Amino acid sequence: MSNPKLLLITGSLREGSFNRMLVREAARMFGPADVTEADLNLPLYNGDVETSEGVPEKAKTLAAQVAEADALIVGSPEYNKGITGVLKNALDWASRVDMPAFKGKPTVLLSASAGRTGGETALFMAQHCLSQFQVRFILGQGVMVAAASNHFDENGSLTTDTYRELLQTRMDELRAELG
Repeated sequence: MSNPKLLLITGSLREGSFNRMLVREAARMFGPADVTEADLNLPLYNGDVETSEGVPEKAKTLAAQVAEADALIVGSPEYNKGITGVLKNALDWASRVDMPAFKGKPTVLLSASAGRTGGETALFMAQHCLSQFQVRFILGQGVMVAAASNHFDENGSLTTDTYRELLQTRMDELRAELG
């Protein structure tokens, strides 16, 4: 059997974001897989632009990556008690291309935040937004890394046993879901 295809989606454009570190760590803990990181650096959704110019190629690429993936790992930063504009914008564009690409896709949500809740509100909001796409959430204890700067080393690896064990459990559940 070939390696499963994982698509990592991070609602931050920053290379050094804690959520990017978290989804990469999740992919590492998942084990052997073909891993792709989605590029969410898309223009702002605008219906007039869509009508006059069509859907941007980068949005089509995102939808194709979702369709090709066996599972999604989504890292949702929390900005002002919600998901980032980057993540919401990407979902808006993807919905204009091929919403069924998400349907039934095994999905794990994660969050890391500088704050004390670990991005809990953003995690719930991301779940709400993605539920419209009919993804198949792999439910379990939420991975919400609070005060994230204290829990990653200089290589982007989780350093706290509690978070590492929880993330490993979630990745084991995702792997089991894929059979």
